[in-house]
This record gives sequence, C-alpha cells and structure tokens, in this order.
Amino acid sequence: MTTILVIEDAPDVREIIIDILEAEQFEVLDAPNGQVGIDLAIAHRPDLILCDVMMPEVDGYGVLTTLRDRAELATVPFIFLTAKATKADRRQGMELGADDFLTKPFTRTELLGAIATRLQKQAAITQRAEQKLDELRSSIALSLPHELRTPLNGIIATSQLLKDMWEDLDPADLMELLNDIHTSGHRLYRLIQNFLLYAELELIVRDGERRSALQRLTVDGPEGVISQAIAAHMQQQRQSDREGDVELLLEPGWRVQISDSALAKVATELLDNALKFSTVGQPVQVIGRALGDHYGLIVCDRGRGMTPDQIENVGAYQQFDRRLYEQQGSGLGLSIVQQMMKLYGGTLAIESVPGEWTRVTVTLRGQFLGG
Repeated sequence: MTTILVIEDAPDVREIIIDILEAEQFEVLDAPNGQVGIDLAIAHRPDLILCDVMMPEVDGYGVLTTLRDRAELATVPFIFLTAKATKADRRQGMELGADDFLTKPFTRTELLGAIATRLQKQAAITQRAEQKLDELRSSIALSLPHELRTPLNGIIATSQLLKDMWEDLDPADLMELLNDIHTSGHRLYRLIQNFLLYAELELIVRDGERRSALQRLTVDGPEGVISQAIAAHMQQQRQSDREGDVELLLEPGWRVQISDSALAKVATELLDNALKFSTVGQPVQVIGRALGDHYGLIVCDRGRGMTPDQIENVGAYQQFDRRLYEQQGSGLGLSIVQQMMKLYGGTLAIESVPGEWTRVTVTLRGQFLGG
C-alpha cells in the first residue's frame, strides 16, 4: 500500500486531506508541524509527502531541506501545499528540490491528480533504476571473471615457468619473469581495490553523516597532491615509455573541497584512462586551473576518442570496443570519478571527437588563496 505523509498545521485542512486519501486506499501518516513531520518521514520513509509551507517550529522549506539531505529520503516526491504561490515561492521550493505546488484552496481532483502524476513519475524512475541495476549486474557477470582471470593467468603461467626452468634461467631472464609476476600481481591488486572502492562509494553517498564529514575536508595546494600521485602511478604501472608524453600544467595557490586521497585517486584514474586509450607518442596534458570560481582538473589526450553514445553510457564495469582493442581494465575508472564528484559536490564532463581527442574535466568547489 502506498504511504503518504501529510504535514499540515491547520487541523481542519489536515482532516479533509486525510479523508480524501484514505477513501482512495492510501495509507496516511499525519503531522501537525514540521518537526513531527520530519520525525515521521525518517521513521516510516513514506512514498510521497504533502507539506504546508507556513508552519510553526519548522516551516515547509526547512522540512524539505532536512529531508533532501538524507540519502534515503532525497528522492521521495514532495508536494508543497500553500496559500501563496508566487513565482519567487515556487522558484525557492524548486531549487530546494520540491516536485510540485498545490495552491489552497484546491479541489479533490487537483489533489489526486498531482499525487498520481508524481507517483507515476517516481515509478518510472524506479523502473529505470532497476533496469540500470540489471545492466550493472550483467556487466559485472561478464567483465569480472575476465578481469580477474587475466592477471591470475599471468601469475600462474609465469610462476609455473619459473618452477619448471629455474635451473636453466640466467639472471636477466629470471628478473624479467619476476617483473611479469609483479606487474600481474599489482594489476590484480589495483582491480580488487577499485571494485571495493566503488562499492564503498555507493554506500557513502547514501550515508548523510559520513558524506557531510567528508565534504568538510580540504586540500591546500592540490598541484602537489596531483603531481605526486601521477608520478607514483607512472612508476607503479611501469609506464616509463609514456613519461615524455605527459605534461603537467598545474596552477598553484588553490584550496579545494576534497580529501587528498580522493584527489589523488581522481587524478590517477583520469590519467590512466587517457594513457589507456592513446598510444606512445600521443601527448597527454594534465591541467589544474580556475574554471570560473571553481577549481578545474582537466586531462586531455589525442587518442581513440569516444562517441556521444559512449559518453552518455559511461558506467561501472563497462568498456567500449573491448573485442576490437582488447584494452586492459574493468572500465571502473570514470565511474569511480563520477561517484567521487557526487560525494564532494563536484562535476564530471567528457568531450570527445572519435579518432581525434578526448577532454575530461572535473570541477571542484574551492578557493584561490594566491600564488
């Protein structure tokens, strides 16, 4: 049964709404003020909320702001009930995340029509989310075995060769085989870490308390974190043949709202993506500079590029043109960056011309302190 929470301080209006909804077989929760409404919403997680604007203790805007800050209630349809619905009022409500306004006095038909519209829209969103989840499960099922087997096969085959031929190997050959094992092991470790990180980010973005704590973290001098992370990544991935291709153009003097570990991860994943989809000799620029009043981290390459459909469908565990190019990696890099931008209030944008270039831009809230 669909549950609707009615938050209305006028008893007569509240009773009329309750009677209408119960006659339509809705389960109804009711609150005489904003604070009680917040408590009921948190305790019961209704399917839709009807809320008066002008109320004592906590007004409708306060209720909406509080509930939208809670991940489990952030998408619940929210309809304001108001005796005044000026353009400014509507704008304020919509900016806070309201779904609709009903101006008092409203008819039974108008009330039920607004509710039906919002519930239908929410059902469509839920169906789409379930479809995406099914696609994600399918992608995991297809990609994870391959991604785990590839480095494991390298470790097993190379170690078996060492066991069978160790007496006949000279030091140079022995070192080459050990390096192969080390590279495969590091690739497997990084893959597992990325899967675990993505799962953790999925949980954090739904945890309001943890999300708020992380959003208070800042980095002074992001250029240092970025350059160190990139240097370490190049060394770990044994990509000395690409060092001459990477150019760092990082503006100093910024403070950005993100943790240093998250910034390092964003930088390395964007660089890894650019190197993966370009070849030796093709330049890759890593730029850190002001974008309006935000800090922008921009990674440009002259590699394969992406089509508009590929950009639209960037998602976890998805790789493009695997059979054609057989690139390594699970396709998690950009998805991890996406989740981190959700977490820290940043944005991710991808521009590309297939076969020519790709530019990935991350923007973060920050402050220029002076160079």
